[in-house]
Amino acid sequence: MSATLEVEKLAVSYDKVEALHGASLRVDKGSIVTVIGPNGAGKTTMLAAMMGLLPSRGAIVYGGRDISMMPVEARVDEGLCLVPERRELFSEMSVEDNLLLGAFSRIRRGAGKIDGDIEEIFTRFPRLKERRRQLAGTLSGGERQMLALGRALMAKPQLLMLDEPSLGLAPRIVRDIFHVIASLRSSGVSILLVEQNARAALQVADYGYVLELGEVVLEGPAASLVTNPRVAETYLGLAGAAD
Repeated sequence: MSATLEVEKLAVSYDKVEALHGASLRVDKGSIVTVIGPNGAGKTTMLAAMMGLLPSRGAIVYGGRDISMMPVEARVDEGLCLVPERRELFSEMSVEDNLLLGAFSRIRRGAGKIDGDIEEIFTRFPRLKERRRQLAGTLSGGERQMLALGRALMAKPQLLMLDEPSLGLAPRIVRDIFHVIASLRSSGVSILLVEQNARAALQVADYGYVLELGEVVLEGPAASLVTNPRVAETYLGLAGAAD
């Protein structure tokens, strides 16, 4: 299977402290890959470096080209999209206007009418349709996450990077969000999912990486990581499950 993204020996430093060192991963076309690990492991740093928001060392190969020196705007135009942990919505704008902004780079390139794309998002997230005129700042946490995902999908990304999409959400909403993430597999979008909720992430992912203290310490098919004794005990709360 061809790779959408290949990262080799990625390193990021804050002053003299190296937060990420020698991290390598691969996202195959149309697959869901997850990176799990504790707080402070370097997961968000990794995504920021891939998006060009932080200077880094190493190779970031997207679509067969090394984009390590490419500015953020160019990476967006090439089909990379990051949904950050804080969602970064425009609180004083309506739900619909936030979605329109998601398609800004496409409109700038002359994509034409995008009404059909907005309706597609509303089909995926019916609750957003009900609140299309409502200000984004008045939405609940789950609705804000839906809007952040919808806005990202308006860009028609080839690679969608999600940073802690379940953070701060009620269990029922987490299930809804991960159901949507799983459904995106059939649309051909490649997904890189960074999560602390290892159980939910490994349930939807095809392949997974475990990041600890800035290093990839384990990797493998998601199904095999679920049964790995170290992962089960540390991240799934299943001490002794392998026995």
